[in-house]
Amino acid sequence: MKEIKSVSANDNNGENSSLKRIGNFIKEARLSRNQSIEELSSDLKIGAHQLEAIEEGCEEKLPEKVFVKAMIRRISQKLKLDTKFIMDEFKTERKEVKIEEIVEEVSKKNYKSSQSKNLNPVGFLLFILISGFLGLIASSLIFNLFSDSSQNQIPKQELIKN
Repeated sequence: MKEIKSVSANDNNGENSSLKRIGNFIKEARLSRNQSIEELSSDLKIGAHQLEAIEEGCEEKLPEKVFVKAMIRRISQKLKLDTKFIMDEFKTERKEVKIEEIVEEVSKKNYKSSQSKNLNPVGFLLFILISGFLGLIASSLIFNLFSDSSQNQIPKQELIKN
């Protein structure tokens, strides 16, 4: 367990968000074309601070995701990058999952399933009792209906004999 935690702690320093990965693509492409951030931002009419935030992967410094998506599309087209690949990469969020969260979820599921298993016999007995009671009431009503109808038929038979 400690080994896994140390590996995930090292991964936190690397690129694990899609914006950071895309920012690195953009930065490499920009540097390979010997363009400064100011030149690219003026060509695209995007703020230099926003372009820097995209390259660094700082979502806190950027506007809404819709605007960021549009900026990334324009930047990738200007730098002649594979726009489809970049946009697909932007859509995929690779969320880091912590071991503690997984263990907690599994233990909650196991606890809920054990609780439901304990309640099943009580619920089943309650269902049997209620259905038996309803059956008793229904059968007594039916018996009363037949006994009333048979009592009403006796005088008719006597009238027929007479």
